[in-house]
Amino acid sequence: MLTDALIAPQRGHLFPWVPVMLALGIGGYFALPAEPGPAGLAAAAALAVLGAAASLRAPEGIAPLVLGLALVAAGGALAAWRTQSVAAPVLSFRYYGPVEGRILEIDRSLSDRLRLTLDRVVLTGVAPERVPLRVRVSLPDDMPHAPLEPGLTVILTGHLSPPMGPAEPGGFDFRRHAWFEGLGAVGYTRLPVLALEPPARSRPALVVAGIRSHLSAAIRARIPGQPGAFAAAVVTGDRSGLERGTLDAMRASNLAHLLAISGLHMGLLTGFVFLVLRRAIALIPWLALRIDGRKAAAVVALAAAAGYLALSGGSVATQRAFVMAAVMLGAVLLDRRALTLRAVALAAVLILAARPEALLGAGFQMSFAATAALVWVFQMMRAAPFWPGPKLLRPVLALVLSSAVAGAATAPVGAAQFNQIAQWGLLANLVSVPVMGSLVMPAAVLAACLAPFGLAQPALWAMGLGCRWILGVAGQVSALEGAVVPVVSPGPAVLPLIALGGLWVFLWQGRLRWSGLAVLALGFWLWSQSSRPALLIAESGGLVGVLEPGGRVLNKSSGDGYAARAWLENDGDRRLPEVAARPGAAGFEAALPGLRLRQLSAAQLKALADPCAGADLVVTVKPVAAADCLVLDPPRLAASGAVAVWTGPEGPRAVTAMERAGRRPWVPEPDDGRFAVILPAPVRIAAGEGR
Repeated sequence: MLTDALIAPQRGHLFPWVPVMLALGIGGYFALPAEPGPAGLAAAAALAVLGAAASLRAPEGIAPLVLGLALVAAGGALAAWRTQSVAAPVLSFRYYGPVEGRILEIDRSLSDRLRLTLDRVVLTGVAPERVPLRVRVSLPDDMPHAPLEPGLTVILTGHLSPPMGPAEPGGFDFRRHAWFEGLGAVGYTRLPVLALEPPARSRPALVVAGIRSHLSAAIRARIPGQPGAFAAAVVTGDRSGLERGTLDAMRASNLAHLLAISGLHMGLLTGFVFLVLRRAIALIPWLALRIDGRKAAAVVALAAAAGYLALSGGSVATQRAFVMAAVMLGAVLLDRRALTLRAVALAAVLILAARPEALLGAGFQMSFAATAALVWVFQMMRAAPFWPGPKLLRPVLALVLSSAVAGAATAPVGAAQFNQIAQWGLLANLVSVPVMGSLVMPAAVLAACLAPFGLAQPALWAMGLGCRWILGVAGQVSALEGAVVPVVSPGPAVLPLIALGGLWVFLWQGRLRWSGLAVLALGFWLWSQSSRPALLIAESGGLVGVLEPGGRVLNKSSGDGYAARAWLENDGDRRLPEVAARPGAAGFEAALPGLRLRQLSAAQLKALADPCAGADLVVTVKPVAAADCLVLDPPRLAASGAVAVWTGPEGPRAVTAMERAGRRPWVPEPDDGRFAVILPAPVRIAAGEGR
C-alpha cells in the first residue's frame, strides 16, 4: 500500500510529530467562530480516546494517521478544557474608586510606566462574585509610592476598565491573553500607592517572587544604570528596571532574546555548572575513582536548572529550556544521546498539555523554531563526513552557524509578531553571544556561589562589564542606517504555512521532506501579497486612519496611542503617530471608493447642525440620536469593536473586531446583540445576524 511505503521510513522518527498534531488541534480550536458546547468538548475527548485505541489495532501503514487524528482532537479538547478551567470574573463596566489588592508582580507597561498586578482584589461597591481575580494597574512616574514588593497589600485610587479588544479586526487580542492570565480589569492610578499590610507570603510562588524582588534590587544596587537592570533581567527575569529605549535598541539589534531566560541562558548555566563540577571531581583522584563524575555533575546541574526556573518566574521559554535541559541531563544519567528532536518534541508536548494557549505566543513560537532548527542542522552536520575548516576555527564556525540558523528560523515569527526585521542582527549576535556565554553567565553563577560569604562583588563587577558590552553593541548596531526593516503584517494563513513547511523539512525522513520548501514558498508568497485595510476605525471612535499612497493618515496626533502605533506597525510603517496625523479644524474627512467618511470630535459635532452633510459614514466620540447617514458612535462601536474597511471592485466592505473574534468566553456579549456594520442601502459594508 502507498501508506505503508510512506510510513515505513518514518518508523522511529514519529514522536516529534506528536506536538505538531496537538498544535493543529489547539490552533483549530482558537480559530473557531464560536465556543464549542459541552457536547462538542465531549465529542473531541471521545474522538481522542477512541482514535488512540483504534490506532493500536489499525494496520501498520494506517495506525500513525489514526493516532495523528486522535492527537488533533486531543489538542482541541485540551484547549477547550483549559479555557473553561481558567474562567474568572471580568469587569463589565468602568470603575473609579478604591482598589485594594496584594502585589503579585511588578513590571513595566509599553508606555514605560511601572505596573502592578494585584490579586485578592477588593473594589468598593462591587459584589465579591463580580470582582476580577486579578487586576493590573499602571502607576504615574512623577509621584512617590510606598516601597513596593510582591506580597505587599496595597490600596490605591484606580481607574479600571475591562481588558480592551484588538486595535483592529484580527489584531493582537489582549482580551484573550488577559483571560488566560486571569486578568479581569486593567487601568491606572494618578495618586500614590499606599501600603496597607506587610508582605504575607503564604504561597510558595510569592515566597519565590519576594526572593526575586530582593535579588533583583541587590543586583541593580551593585551594578548601576541599565547594565544592572539588564543583569537583573538575565538572572531573575525582572525587567522592571529596563527603560523603553534599552528595549527598543535590543529589539532593533536582534538581541532581545538575551533578555528572555530561555535555552541560551539555561544551556550556559547548566553547561557551566556541569563542566566546572565534572572537572573539579576529575582533579580529586580519590573522589573520581568512587563516583561517576559525569552523572554527579549532571545531577547538580539539573538542580541548578530547577532553581533557575523557579527564580526566573517560569515563562514559557524558560519552561521549554528547563525541560530540554532536564531531558539532556537525564540522557547523560541514562548514557543516552542528549540533544535530539525527540527532546525538543517532549518539551513542546509538556508545555502544550499544560498551557495550550502558549501556542499563540511569540515566545513559544520563536523558542521552538530556533531550537528545532539548531538541533536539525547540527544533526545533519554530525552525519556529514567532515567539518569544513581548520579544527581551531570550528568553535567560531559553530557560533556563526548557530547564530545564522537561529536568526533565520525566528525571523518570520519575529517579523510577523513585531513587524520588523533586524538587518544587522547576525553581526550583533556574533559579538554579544560569546560575551554572554564566557563572561556574563559564569560571573552570575560565581556571584551566586560567593554571595553567602559576602564575596560576590568581584563577580558582579565582571558581570557588569559584560552587560555594558552587550548594551553598547545594541546601541551601536541599532543606530546603524537601515538597522530595522519594517514589515507589513501577514494574513492569518501565512505563519501556519511557514511553520508546517519548516516542520516538514525538519521531521520527515527521505527525499519527500524537501517538498516542505514548496509550502514555505507558498507562505512567503502569500505574505508578499498581503494588503491592508483602506480605513481603520478605533473602538473609541476618536481615531480613524485612511491608507493613502504615502502611508496611513490619522485624524489626530495624540490619544488612542496604542491603536495608532499598532496600525502603523501593521502597515509596515515606522512613522510616529504625530508624524502620520493630519487633523482638521472642522473634522477629518476622506473620500474612499464608494464611501465618504467624516470623523468629528465632541466640539465639532456640537457645532454642526447636520453631522452627515454629504458623508456616507460619520464616526464620532459622542452618541448621536438620529442621522441621515450611518453613524458609528461609542454605543455602536462598543458592540462592534474596531472596524476595518476594505475597498475593491465590488465596493467597500467592512469587518468588525467582534466578527473576527467570534463568540468566545473572553469576548463580551454586546448589549444590543449586534456586531456587524452595515451601510445604508444600496451599498453594504458587512452583514451578519445578531448573536
